[in-house]
Amino acid sequence: MLVTLEGLDGSGKTTVWEALHDTYPDATFTREPTNSWYGDAVNRSIEDDDADSLAELFLYTADHADHLERVIKPALRDGDLVVSDRYSDSRYAYQGATLDGRIKRPMEYIRGVHQPFTVEPDVTIFLDIDPHTAMQRSGATNKFEQSKYLTQVKQNYEQLIEWQPERFVRVDASQSPEEVLDRVEEVFEAILEEE
Repeated sequence: MLVTLEGLDGSGKTTVWEALHDTYPDATFTREPTNSWYGDAVNRSIEDDDADSLAELFLYTADHADHLERVIKPALRDGDLVVSDRYSDSRYAYQGATLDGRIKRPMEYIRGVHQPFTVEPDVTIFLDIDPHTAMQRSGATNKFEQSKYLTQVKQNYEQLIEWQPERFVRVDASQSPEEVLDRVEEVFEAILEEE
């Protein structure tokens, strides 16, 4: 089973992901961007305010393709629970916002690029927080952590949830970290019982 954690920067995804290591020690924990050389290229582009947005999309997509073949698919074949801190929905939401105005219907375009090769998550936990709070928490340290941009990203996530409501579970990330983790663990217990 593939479970992904999604949300705006500052929503607490990584904190939850790290805490889940203790609860599910046998699971495969992974993240995007990865620690591969593809992920390194992505991280360099994040730090470059002048990086071309379309080229950046394909760096992310290359990292995702490698991640699937190297980590996700082998773990799923072995029957592992796979938990990913960010996954393809981040690309749809974030690069969809970056490419808005440059490409017609950017989220549909990006989803179309991924559709032939990606593995869709079984469940996506969306840590829901307002863009202003997200920006304050994240420290607005890079071009993807600005309030106006995050507002558009949030709208894109809402569109993704509207398109596939059965896959997403919304968790209020404005609560304390302990409350958020408790709720996420409840979600994990429920989905693993169904399996």
